[in-house]
Amino acid sequence: MKSYKNILLLPPSTIKKALETIDKGAMKIALVVDKNSKLIGTLSDGDIRRGILKGLSLEDSIESIIFKTPTVCTNKDSKEYILELALSKKIQQIPIVDEGGVLVGIEIVDELLQPTIKSNKVVLMVGGLGTRLRPLTDNIPKPMLKVGNKPILETIILNFKKYGFVNFILCVSYKSKIIEEYFKDGKYFGVNIEYIHEDKRMGTAGALSLINKESLLEPFFVMNGDLLTNMNFENMMNHHVLNESMATMGVREYDFQVPYGVVNIKNNNILSIEEKPTHRFFVSGGIYLLSPNSLNYIPKNNYYDMPTLFEKLIEEEQKSISFPIHEYWLDIGRIDEFEKANREFTEVFNV
Repeated sequence: MKSYKNILLLPPSTIKKALETIDKGAMKIALVVDKNSKLIGTLSDGDIRRGILKGLSLEDSIESIIFKTPTVCTNKDSKEYILELALSKKIQQIPIVDEGGVLVGIEIVDELLQPTIKSNKVVLMVGGLGTRLRPLTDNIPKPMLKVGNKPILETIILNFKKYGFVNFILCVSYKSKIIEEYFKDGKYFGVNIEYIHEDKRMGTAGALSLINKESLLEPFFVMNGDLLTNMNFENMMNHHVLNESMATMGVREYDFQVPYGVVNIKNNNILSIEEKPTHRFFVSGGIYLLSPNSLNYIPKNNYYDMPTLFEKLIEEEQKSISFPIHEYWLDIGRIDEFEKANREFTEVFNV
């Protein structure tokens, strides 16, 4: 959020003072507050011009021309909500208030549209054999299969970049040269890429033991390289940090319907019959956020998968939380899923 200190006005301020404030603030707006910093309204160049046309002078008070019903958001609203609201109302700035209406900042649409570059690393597991996708993967690693007009892995990297995550570690193995020759150091794609080579199967967590701990000094993502999703990675990072979690797992709701009437029985007595009930579960979405200390629980250079790591952290009473993924998500592990991804790609990713 932008600092608002230099665009504040009190109701008795003159129109001349307001013009100076708007001009110096370079935000095309002034915020009017009371003595307790509670937002009263906003003032734009247009408000001032309309006041002058009605006969007000530069020495008159701004009180009669304050716009007292501005669009505002709270400090608990997400960046996405604020941006969507601003664009729908065709406004360039939105004041941010707390629950008591006290001004705490201002968001500028142009800045919301630009991602903040983050130093957190993104570790992508792209070394699998892709056996369930054969013969497509006989000569090419699964993450390099094209969905839409580009490899799955390129879509993953560009989606992270959209939220400001530009530092990647690719854990490679099967036909790794194809991946390395395509992405190189990442500069062509506006990101930074380094590679970790797995000489044996390491699992989704085991490969992390091959990475120099000095390069993972803040929370980092771990993601499977065969997932197609347009989820908001920044929201997941915020969720992880705000909850001071050791490990966060992206989860998807999964449901299935029993195709028969389910009979509930106790001691041979039928208690009830549920006709084709639906059961709902949360399943791992293959996207994780780990804090650096989680690396201490991963054995060196051994096979170790992510569920085992979470079980260990839970056993050690280390905070492990979930993050529901409501956006589009598809695990491209089989031929039918690959075909489905290609059918849906253009609509989902607007390309």
